[in-house]
Amino acid sequence: MPTRVHEFAWPDRVVVGTIGVPGARTFYLQVRAGKQVVSISMEKQQSALLAESIDEILDELITVKGNPFSVPTGTPIELVDNDPLEAVQEQFRTGAMSLGWDPTTAQIVIEAHPLTEDDADDESLHEEAADEPEMLRVRMPVGTARAFTKRTREIVGAGRPICPLCGYPMDADGHICTIPEV
Repeated sequence: MPTRVHEFAWPDRVVVGTIGVPGARTFYLQVRAGKQVVSISMEKQQSALLAESIDEILDELITVKGNPFSVPTGTPIELVDNDPLEAVQEQFRTGAMSLGWDPTTAQIVIEAHPLTEDDADDESLHEEAADEPEMLRVRMPVGTARAFTKRTREIVGAGRPICPLCGYPMDADGHICTIPEV
């Protein structure tokens, strides 16, 4: 069966956002071009690693001698997107992801594949992954990529505060920790 590819070559919007309260948030990578919107759920750690890896690629491009690409070192103010997610209809839960650079278009390329049976322990995910193979491919220019990483880092960092004693997240309804013995 052929893979259904949700492809966005020059998206109007590409962001990571969340639904829920800290400690019970679901992270989504959401992409929009015109009226087409695709949302895929991700783990918090996937979101953080994606932002970190994109910044590493962009920072490396800046150091390339004779680099013909104008890669911003910071986030262009006109590309900052602090708006909430649009209506979320989850396409799939993200498993494997890949990240690359396309020098012909000067764009970061993200590919996300659904969680597979090998990745999942939950039986309900096995059924969903078996329906139709699909993937998301997003291409974004360097300025948009910088704005994406800034927002993603802020979203990831907006979780529960960390306990100064034990280093674990504190819940809003209280926190019981065991102080490590010395």
